[in-house]
Amino acid sequence: MWWVYLLIGLIAVALALLAYWQFVIAEGAYLGARIVALLYDWAAPAYERIKRFDNEDEQWFLGLPLARALEPVANPLVLDVGTGTGRLPRALLFQPAFGGRVIGVDLSRRMLARAVEMTRPYAEKLTLIWQDAQALPFPDETFDAVTCLEMLEFTPNPRAVLEELVRVLRPGGVLLLTNRVGPDARWLPGKAWPRDEFMALLQSLPLESIRIRSWQIDYNLAWAIKSGPPRGGGVRPLPHILRCPFCGHSPLPVEGGAYACAGCGRAYPIARDGVIEMARPVQRTQAQTASGE
Repeated sequence: MWWVYLLIGLIAVALALLAYWQFVIAEGAYLGARIVALLYDWAAPAYERIKRFDNEDEQWFLGLPLARALEPVANPLVLDVGTGTGRLPRALLFQPAFGGRVIGVDLSRRMLARAVEMTRPYAEKLTLIWQDAQALPFPDETFDAVTCLEMLEFTPNPRAVLEELVRVLRPGGVLLLTNRVGPDARWLPGKAWPRDEFMALLQSLPLESIRIRSWQIDYNLAWAIKSGPPRGGGVRPLPHILRCPFCGHSPLPVEGGAYACAGCGRAYPIARDGVIEMARPVQRTQAQTASGE
């Protein structure tokens, strides 16, 4: 009967290795966006302590170069996808040269709650939205810069998300994103690319002036410009920027404490902490009740 115990042991080891791959290395990426969001919800209270971001590096390598790239644009509008606890908004809004506005999108609601706490000094210049990156709730060519840091590899279809990032970027706008290349990247098939394949992927999109360099050991950091005559600048009112992720209708006026879609009747509540909850739409009457009308 020894072989039965051996077989059970081998199965247990295999299951443990599978679980480690799925939940630690891939962070749920092969199990769907909701699992990834759930894992980040659990990690949110300790996330900043785990990551140990270096504020000086964040300012020097992210905030300052992005602010300088946007200097020619009057009142630039920036989108940070996978904003988490507001890492990129903090680095950018700290820059005296940046006079625009930032919108942060994430599917982890608890990470956004932490972002609210950590970005209070910049609350007037920052909007946080609970929504999936696979369906960005904005019309084409809305932003002067789009950023996506250390998140692309945890989406169900990284190339489709990348296409979404480019879609909402204005011609002449700046794209800033990362690609996983560290030792664990080999265990993320279809979600991370060798440097030459990553460059080829970016070149297949309407992008130019593409530059890639190493970033924090485990990543490539890419800068690119969307092709076409530059035509950016100006921060439009948020109702004019938002687009219903279900039916594509825009604009979405504020009614009863929510952004209301006249196309499909859904309403996207503004939570007490200010986060726009597009990942959990309600009916118009529910939005009115939640706001106390």
